[in-house]
Amino acid sequence: MEQAISYERIPTKIYANSDEASRSVALEIASIIRQKAGEGKPAVLGLATGSSPKKVYKELIRMHKEEGLSFQNVVTYNLDEYYPMEPDAVQSYVRFMREQLFDHVDIPSGNWHVPDGTLPLEKVADFCHDYEEQIERYGGLDFQLLGIGRNGHIGFNEPGSLVNSKTRLMTLDLTTRIDAAGDFGGLAKVSKKAITMGINKIMEAKRVILLAWGEHKAENVARAVEGSVSADVPASYLQHHTNAAFVLDNSAASQLTRIRTPWMVDAVTWDRPMVKKAVTHLALQVGKPVLKLTNSDYNENGLSDLLALYGQAYDINIEVFNYLQHTITGWPGGKPNADDSNRPERAYPAKKRVIIFSPHPDDDIISMGGTFQRLHDQGHDVHVAYQTSGNIAVADDEALRFAEFVVDFNEKFEANNPKANRIYREAVKFLRNKKDSEVDTPEVRYIKGLIRRGEAKNTCRYVGIPKENVHFLDMPFYETGKVQKNPIGEADVQIVMDLIEEVKPHQIYAAGDLADPHGTHKVCLDAIMDAVTRLKHREYMNSCWVWLYKGAWQEWDIDQIEMAVPMSPDQVLKKRYGIFKHQSQKDGVPFQGTDSREFWQRAEDRNASTADLYNKLGLAEYEAMEAFVRWKF
Repeated sequence: MEQAISYERIPTKIYANSDEASRSVALEIASIIRQKAGEGKPAVLGLATGSSPKKVYKELIRMHKEEGLSFQNVVTYNLDEYYPMEPDAVQSYVRFMREQLFDHVDIPSGNWHVPDGTLPLEKVADFCHDYEEQIERYGGLDFQLLGIGRNGHIGFNEPGSLVNSKTRLMTLDLTTRIDAAGDFGGLAKVSKKAITMGINKIMEAKRVILLAWGEHKAENVARAVEGSVSADVPASYLQHHTNAAFVLDNSAASQLTRIRTPWMVDAVTWDRPMVKKAVTHLALQVGKPVLKLTNSDYNENGLSDLLALYGQAYDINIEVFNYLQHTITGWPGGKPNADDSNRPERAYPAKKRVIIFSPHPDDDIISMGGTFQRLHDQGHDVHVAYQTSGNIAVADDEALRFAEFVVDFNEKFEANNPKANRIYREAVKFLRNKKDSEVDTPEVRYIKGLIRRGEAKNTCRYVGIPKENVHFLDMPFYETGKVQKNPIGEADVQIVMDLIEEVKPHQIYAAGDLADPHGTHKVCLDAIMDAVTRLKHREYMNSCWVWLYKGAWQEWDIDQIEMAVPMSPDQVLKKRYGIFKHQSQKDGVPFQGTDSREFWQRAEDRNASTADLYNKLGLAEYEAMEAFVRWKF
């Protein structure tokens, strides 16, 4: 039997989701703790912050409370801390670790260590030297947990860091600061420096595990795992570690060769999705339309097995061309009085009840604005459900402007509502004096939510959706006032279930864009999937189809697309004007991410790129396309 080829230079474990992956890592950490306790020795752990390790810490807390896992023998050293930084600040990693782990387990107070962000600059070098000395006195780290930055950094060892780098004060890369902008309330407020454990100390750890979740990590995961070792991708240094592993979810692993082009690695089952994936990849790789691919193209690019199965390139080409052709439709709700055997949606019922779930108050128009408009224009009963308030994405100055307007309006027209006037005056006072580390008051959050609610209503009016079909769910998990949200709860799922029960939809559209860097889309999708799964035995759910769209961050791969809705130039402009209704999300919003383009520009470029891919594959040339994948619950 032929042995599979591996392109991976670091042991890599891929899990269906971050929950399963986190449990496996927590079990390994618990095993080390227990083993060391049995030997009467401390377990010395290097810990990380950020979104990636949160579920690991949650599982460790559960094991402590339910299985008696003790942290009495545990000593921890965190990778990094912003500088300067007060330990009680919202952005502080001291605060993060206490909230996520230390305050919930029995670790002795003197046993956990986080770099000190309050030191005078002249004392930082000595502190860094002592930090490493302490670790060495314990005999080194037994285990080091890592995440990976969008630029490939580990800890705050930014691109350019050398493999022998020590614990030190580091100037943060712009990409890192942009990623942190949401936590700080804007890029200008993000710390420019941080104290970080050096790569040398990380490499000396006896065991290293790097966690990565989500599509936005996939490219740098692939560079670190399969590329050459380079200071440009500091995580790639782990290729030289004798006991390191990457632990990934499916999304973070999506750019690895064994996932992206599995036929290059091992034998595959040539079912329809795999054939479509291979042939579209081949056509784009060699720069030919699908119908022009030859036997030589297949043989010279690792697809001889597929050719052997079909006999001729022509037969494969025709089949894949038809697959692609059948995904294109100008009737996303189904075309009435038409043969629907080769259409992505059913012809009947001709008028469908539709729910478009939008995680934030603008994802509907940004991600599927053309389809949204088409569904309404073609006579379907379209409901829009805004799952969260989106309040943290409103800048303080925008909220201040709104609050001052209300105060001035009430004074001008003698609108005598003392309670309302007091609330808005206090909000104005808070916003004028707000410190960077402060969380918005409930009143300010409500004002910010009102701004976004008004913009969403304006978009729905623009599309033509009646106000009774616009639903603001205000799911509780979101309402923390911080980037860090609560876990999804029963109340969140019940809210979604109640709306589905009320509307009894034939179609549900939901955001499947898990590259959202702050995780809100993932939680919102989880709530929908949970709700649909619980309700699937209802009779009306037998005729309900769920379509997943992607948001402002990524697009479906061409081989995954099951429905592509084309847009004319006029429809593209109409979508743009719909996005413009969300004025608070223009011109330097808090959560811009690493992409400096505004959301309307991202959407247009992404939709144009999808249309261009279809054109390159030999299909009709359109101005733009919105793409969907069906979730078959």
